[in-house]
Amino acid sequence: MRNQQSGADASLWPRNQGLTATSGSNLAAGLCAPVSGQWGRPLWPGNTRLDVGLRAPLIAQQSAGPLHGGGQRAPGAGRTHGSHVGAFGGRDADGGPRFDQVVAPGGYLWWYVDALSDDGEYGLSIIAFVGSVFSPYYALARSRAGGVAEPENHCALNVALYGKGGKRWTMTERGRSHISRSAQHYQIGPSSLHWDGQALTIDIDEINVPLPMSVRGRVTVRPEGLCNFVTPLDNEGLHRWGPIAPCSRVEVEMDNPQFNWRGHAYMDSNEGDEPVENGFQDWDWARAEMANGDTSVVYDVRPKQGPGRVVAQRFSPDGSYTAFTAPARHNLPPSGWRLSRGMCSESSQAPELLSTLEDTPFYVRSLLRTQLLGENVTAVHESLDIPRLVSLPVRFMLPFRMPRRA
Repeated sequence: MRNQQSGADASLWPRNQGLTATSGSNLAAGLCAPVSGQWGRPLWPGNTRLDVGLRAPLIAQQSAGPLHGGGQRAPGAGRTHGSHVGAFGGRDADGGPRFDQVVAPGGYLWWYVDALSDDGEYGLSIIAFVGSVFSPYYALARSRAGGVAEPENHCALNVALYGKGGKRWTMTERGRSHISRSAQHYQIGPSSLHWDGQALTIDIDEINVPLPMSVRGRVTVRPEGLCNFVTPLDNEGLHRWGPIAPCSRVEVEMDNPQFNWRGHAYMDSNEGDEPVENGFQDWDWARAEMANGDTSVVYDVRPKQGPGRVVAQRFSPDGSYTAFTAPARHNLPPSGWRLSRGMCSESSQAPELLSTLEDTPFYVRSLLRTQLLGENVTAVHESLDIPRLVSLPVRFMLPFRMPRRA
């Protein structure tokens, strides 16, 4: 996979600024100039990540769709109500992360965190997988066992660090004998995640790839509130997503590379009862921090069967949420690997591509300027192409970025 890097010691994005937009306002106000390569200048004025994608039959209205496990979302803004049996959506009944959830054979569960420093110098993303959806080893195990395999034998902690000191990227897969899970603790080799009811502590002890360098330190995520929103991403309800703590604070203390910073963070979870390639063709996802501290997410999914779905929700720090109608989708310039990507905007013009942070044959992470809910925002944007992921050339390339320790 291709990795670009430039200007590792420059700021990632300007310090948080509330931006109010009108249709004729300047989208560049308070934002950095476009960034080439991985990182090199400020990325965005505040935490942003829009999530796109859901289909209509399971969610007749975004404000009143069914929850996996028997719960029901309250209409309009509000928290979820209703009961469920056991953990679902990677979370406990109070909305906090829960790590002992059963994962179906051949399925997956992951917890996602991203964060940006207050001074605009650093950023990160962390994904903890049970049943790594990108794993060529998991795919091979499924192909040898009639489409199912043990997800706990294919776990990984993906860590991506950006900013001063250069980029780091880790994703070592661990077999069952190297992991353990309980309700509040998830051990993945020498690394771990621990939830104490107030904060998520992530202890990182991994090796960068492809150049072997130690990546070691601690990331502590402190939610401002917990969110019980979980919604299907497909018509059959086999794939689900929802933010756990969309508005959070983060403390980062890294020993290698050596830096400490504080900033704003976002946490969510995805789960599936079958391989991700069974349900989807591709998707675009993005999030953006609003001027008042809310986080808006748009998830735009093209499933393998049936019409596409778009889910758009605005989440408040107290965990409440409100559906909104996503504006028109615009095509964006293809990535270096010619991967298609798109994003919505209230402007008549397409969102501006600021930088491409990760550029691989099947996945691209970008930074965009767009207009959403009457505001000019910068959005962290992701595109995933499933046919590319499952192609033989990509399957053969992946072990060089995803070593396995069984």
